[in-house]
Amino acid sequence: MVMAAAAAVLLALAAVATEVAAAGTTYTVGAPDGLWDMQTDYAQWVKSKTFRPGDTITFTYSPELHDVVEVTRAGYDACSSANNISAFRTGNDAVPLTAVGTRYFLCGLTGHCGNGMKIRVDVVALHRRSRRRLATAASAARRRQLLASPRVA
Repeated sequence: MVMAAAAAVLLALAAVATEVAAAGTTYTVGAPDGLWDMQTDYAQWVKSKTFRPGDTITFTYSPELHDVVEVTRAGYDACSSANNISAFRTGNDAVPLTAVGTRYFLCGLTGHCGNGMKIRVDVVALHRRSRRRLATAASAARRRQLLASPRVA
């Protein structure tokens, strides 16, 4: 019985953790029309967003006119894609945000980054409410299991 209770609690925790992780948001970079182009103020666009692990950012653009290059902080500051982390050129690139930290993206075509076509994405930890939801679900699963267990007199 104890093993069954432990298994039930672990299963409940896994289900809630999966729900929290899978509940990520997909952001299409750029506003108002959702295009990666030189018309958008990316510093302003990013201010209204809170990025968390499990979210995805999507870059939509014409591959003949632009690309997306993930760079280091130094590359971002210098508008240089020379030592890039990765490069995307399909015109519809989805980038999963898997961990807490800062990611830097820019258009690698000459002059585009210098004209504002770059974005800094700060990925922050899950909100405390999400962690609290995990703990509450585990506690509820334990209570249900205890109530369902046969009593020995």
